[in-house]
Amino acid sequence: MSMPANTAAIERIYVQHHSWLYGWLKGKLHDACDAADVAHDTFVRILGSRDASQIREPRDYLATVARGLVIDRYRRRAIEVAYLETLAARPQATQISEEDKALIIETLLAVDKALSNLGTRAQRIFMLSQIEGLTYQQIAVQMKVSLTTVKKHMIRALTECSMIMATL
Repeated sequence: MSMPANTAAIERIYVQHHSWLYGWLKGKLHDACDAADVAHDTFVRILGSRDASQIREPRDYLATVARGLVIDRYRRRAIEVAYLETLAARPQATQISEEDKALIIETLLAVDKALSNLGTRAQRIFMLSQIEGLTYQQIAVQMKVSLTTVKKHMIRALTECSMIMATL
């Protein structure tokens, strides 16, 4: 489908379903501003994602996209809160600029996304190594797996993280 035809299809969906989507999100999020933001982001997402004339059930499609955006929003807030709590626990002598805070949060989100693509075992191994500071041997003993398995999962996790970091 040509770009103008796709834009027209999205415009039609917007006109017919935006107020419904906004109301649905407002009921779920209990915040008019967040609902407006997610509704807007939903349409931005479909602008770049597919041929809108192929959307047969617009409300179902919009709700599915919006749910994913809400989940992303909650995940981002949880990471931001955890980071800010950790930052607050540090001595005041270490001041971090707002720009650096934003970059750190963006990096944490990217690492979280990379790790979410791994299985739970690989995630756990990565966390034990990077957060808990355990050696590969200690992880193998604790998780009752071979040292080779730990190394294999760490390579996967570090590869995912480095690919994400290369795009930042």
